[in-house]
Amino acid sequence: MFEANPISFITFMETVMIRNITILFGLLACLPWCRADEFTSFPQRPDNRVTELTLANIFSDHMVLQQEKPLRIWGWSKPNTTLKLNFAGQEKSTSSDGQGNWSVLLDPLKSSFEKQKLVVTSGKKTVEVKDVLVGEVWLCGGQSNMEFKLGNTRDADLELLSANYPAIRFIRLPLVSSLTPLADFPVDITRADSPGQWSPCTKEYVANCTGVGYYFARRLQRVLNVPMGIIDSSWGGTMAQHWVTRETLKEIPQVTPYFEKHQLAHQTWLDGGAETGADKRYQADLAAWKEASAKMKPGERKPRQPNRKSYDDPSLVARQPSGMMNGIIAPIAGLSIRGVLFYQGENNCFGDWVPFPKTFPAVISDWRKTFNNAEMPFGIIQISGWSTRRSMTYDMNHPTNIIREVQFKTWQSTPNTSLVVTFDTNSSRNIHPGCKQPVGQRSARWALAEVYQLKDARNQTIQWRGPIYKGITVEAGKCIVQFEEQSARGLVLDQDVDAGFYIAGEDKVFHHARASVNESNRSLIVWSDEVENPVAVRYGWSNLPAGGLMNNKELPAYPFRTDNWPLDSHSDQEIYYVDKK
Repeated sequence: MFEANPISFITFMETVMIRNITILFGLLACLPWCRADEFTSFPQRPDNRVTELTLANIFSDHMVLQQEKPLRIWGWSKPNTTLKLNFAGQEKSTSSDGQGNWSVLLDPLKSSFEKQKLVVTSGKKTVEVKDVLVGEVWLCGGQSNMEFKLGNTRDADLELLSANYPAIRFIRLPLVSSLTPLADFPVDITRADSPGQWSPCTKEYVANCTGVGYYFARRLQRVLNVPMGIIDSSWGGTMAQHWVTRETLKEIPQVTPYFEKHQLAHQTWLDGGAETGADKRYQADLAAWKEASAKMKPGERKPRQPNRKSYDDPSLVARQPSGMMNGIIAPIAGLSIRGVLFYQGENNCFGDWVPFPKTFPAVISDWRKTFNNAEMPFGIIQISGWSTRRSMTYDMNHPTNIIREVQFKTWQSTPNTSLVVTFDTNSSRNIHPGCKQPVGQRSARWALAEVYQLKDARNQTIQWRGPIYKGITVEAGKCIVQFEEQSARGLVLDQDVDAGFYIAGEDKVFHHARASVNESNRSLIVWSDEVENPVAVRYGWSNLPAGGLMNNKELPAYPFRTDNWPLDSHSDQEIYYVDKK
């Protein structure tokens, strides 16, 4: 399983344990679900049995609220009751509707390190949220490389000795999958380390914070001098279509097979007797396993014991279209945040790249709708490399190249987005590079430059892009590659090593190439003695890219190709055409 879907065993086991808890609490606390047409309005009450005043679970002790934006606070109470909300000198009144839903809009607030209380009262009932700060709030989404905890990063041994940032707060949202949008996420309040609770980035808790998010927030706080809140919604092993609304996916034909597969599995489960039938099958298989194990001779390998979770309703299984959007993002719909960092794409490489050109841009547009902000900053983190290099043909057609190109094109065509290069952070074949600090730092560069519009100490624009390919000409058997001027200041090859360059002629057969920098015009000269009349150049075009092309800030060049030739992803699926609609 780990070879076909290379998620680390530790991450896998953490996911299984958390999922078991969240499914249980989800069944108890999150039914019935809100309707799809109410997705971007405040959610309906999560449980008709709720009669007491309550806040949505995102509002809890130690949280950070977004500064300088109207703040929507919501929850549930007895139907048709009057409520008062007090926070930071503001008092707001409202009434719950006939189903007990209520929502209050606070006026924008200035940032504050003061520990304040958010108090909601209805009749004799009072709910308090303590130790609330006001600052910058970012949502960190994606899959396992975003989920990757600070305690597992390369620099954890040193970072955990000094990490003491009580005004940086983080929350890991529970891993819940659902067929329809949930009104709230579940929390096990009996456990201090349970997902769904805010924690400060101090020595007691910080190891559980997303590594990328931590390094991002740490840099921003140092510059902005405001509290920072990190909401971690990532889930290892997910694909882009898991983070998009069902309504959007229905318009993408390439996703239809995923709906059909899930619907068939769900119907089969129902036809098999649902939960009762599943339990009978499990007990029968377990009895058969015990009997077979008892007959084993010494030294023989026992068969694998049946796993009860394998018999669960497929509707509660993570990998379903819209599952994460409904179970993780919907419960915080409309929350005021500054922006998003999104690190995802690896699982769409495993034979599942076909929908990605449609579903990945849809993540951005749907999340912007969900948070009622059509221009919400969205930081894309490009996938790194992994796996073993086999041959040039294999590497050139690996699906990782397709994913990176789609991410690049999405960035180029979508306003208020960024793209952070990561392939140089991986020193091995591991799909989870442990070096997360550069990823967080580069993401912070973008946010400070573009989102916060800051200048550096010399009043210059903060650089955050590496060299970006612009165009190519051919002169005397050599290719001259140009880059966007501002991105290529101080263009250089790291240690003067020309790794990662490929060149081809009209036959479309690539060869390793030599390269040198023309410092006078910030261009790159690429050639090969094996290609007399070159027509195309590629750089960093591999499942495990190599290359040290960078600018004066040592920001790596974006992988690029000058051709638009189709890519055969060496799978049974269709050929990738860059301009295919």
